[in-house]
Amino acid sequence: MAMLLEEIVQSVELWLKLIKKPQPYVDPNLDPVLLVPGIAGSILNAVDDENGTEERVWVRILGADYKFRTKLWSRFDPSTGKTVSLDPKARIVVPEGRYGLEAIDALDPDMVIGQECVYYFHDMIVEFTKWGFQEGKTLFGFGYDFRQSNRLQETLDRLAEKLEAVYNAAGGKKINIITHSMGGLLVKCFMCLHTDVFEKYVKNWIAIAAPFQGAPGYITSTFLNGMSFVDGWEQNFFISKWSMHQLLIECPSVYELMACLDFHWEHIPLLEMWRQRLDGDGNSQIILESYPLAESVEIFKEALASNTVNYNGEDLPLPFNMEILKWANETRKIISRAKVPPQVKFYNIYGINLETPHSVCYGNEETPVTDLRQLRYFQPKYVCVDGDGTVPAESAKADGLNAAARVGVPGEHRGILCEHHVFRILKCWLKADHDPFYNPLNDYVILPTAFEMEKHKDKGLEVTSLKEEWEIISQDQDQDHDHDNKVAAYERPMVSSISVSDVGAEACATVTVHPQNEGKQHVELNALSVSVDA
Repeated sequence: MAMLLEEIVQSVELWLKLIKKPQPYVDPNLDPVLLVPGIAGSILNAVDDENGTEERVWVRILGADYKFRTKLWSRFDPSTGKTVSLDPKARIVVPEGRYGLEAIDALDPDMVIGQECVYYFHDMIVEFTKWGFQEGKTLFGFGYDFRQSNRLQETLDRLAEKLEAVYNAAGGKKINIITHSMGGLLVKCFMCLHTDVFEKYVKNWIAIAAPFQGAPGYITSTFLNGMSFVDGWEQNFFISKWSMHQLLIECPSVYELMACLDFHWEHIPLLEMWRQRLDGDGNSQIILESYPLAESVEIFKEALASNTVNYNGEDLPLPFNMEILKWANETRKIISRAKVPPQVKFYNIYGINLETPHSVCYGNEETPVTDLRQLRYFQPKYVCVDGDGTVPAESAKADGLNAAARVGVPGEHRGILCEHHVFRILKCWLKADHDPFYNPLNDYVILPTAFEMEKHKDKGLEVTSLKEEWEIISQDQDQDHDHDNKVAAYERPMVSSISVSDVGAEACATVTVHPQNEGKQHVELNALSVSVDA
């Protein structure tokens, strides 16, 4: 019996070796990559300083809103520039597991159904490991407390330490930094204030969907109405829009995302509202009022003048914070002075082809605004421009830096991080691809949209029909051409036909190429073959 048991154990061990997962491919020649997320893109844990317990407060499902309000609600301290939790015992930390990647991968690792809605850099991390990057050797993450200012010294010191640690772990190789959204402002601020450290450790900086000149429509409605981290049915399991609103009013990072006043916008972002007014004769009339960037601050102040939050039974005032605005304006001045060191290359990927909030309007002629304090309960309507749904392309392109390349990619603000088009570009810039003929500046992606095949017999003949459709997505190379020339060249689809016939067989095909619109071109292939049934 003992011999039989030993043989069984040996057989099981052999079987386990046979099914053991193969070791992932590792390319030792790759330079290290550091991923830096944007606002709300890092897991945050709360440490109880009394008993040392630690729990995740962003993001989570069970008890999410309660933990968010008790542990993350905070107030800004103008003497330090730091946002401090209302709970004096709670200390917010970012988990450092997996060399910093744990905090920026899936923001709720416990979520089973619908986990994709809380993925952040997850798909990119998976893709990078396929290319040969290795966690802890050539792949790292930098999570941070996104409530804080992008120039908080504590955060900048942590980033400096991270860069040195990555540089040493990679054997003295310089680093490729990839930022998303507000992470671009954080790195730009660091580059300005710590140029020597940046130049010492960084080889390339790739910014994705960065709001370099702000996100005007999105931030305006955030101040007045809050924001949802996820869309769709999943948002019912997360933080309420009201709870998020009360947090963001005291976050310097949000004020630093306001539209830049000194940027030459193609169309000035506006805060508009339909208001009921009395004219000189005392008659009521409804008019549309428009407020440019500087004047909209007064609307924020009046709308939030009576805003309060109840914490532990005490009503705390949370108006629009002018001290934070003063701090944020100084941050924007610092960022505007940033220059890329000569030894570093900067690349910019920005989202296009989505309706993106630019100006915001409240009320209408039937339901005008009568009390600015009620603006929080109005549904905003947006005037949109091209962008990624959150950041206008105009803002993301205007980095003010000497860029090696700027590429517009169709994609949604957070979803762009899992776009295969973006992966293809990154693979080239990170030199994880050795295709000498690939050029991201004129890159295109072919997406299959339909495929149908049908076979049937008719009077002794076998008939096969095929229909395929694709979309070719590329940059609109004609955007600077004369409009009349574009219309003349592309007003009709191009159609090509091919016919083949032989004894007992016949085939024909038609290819239709539709006009390009907003960087997309639709291609259809319809084919038919007929053969005699022997």
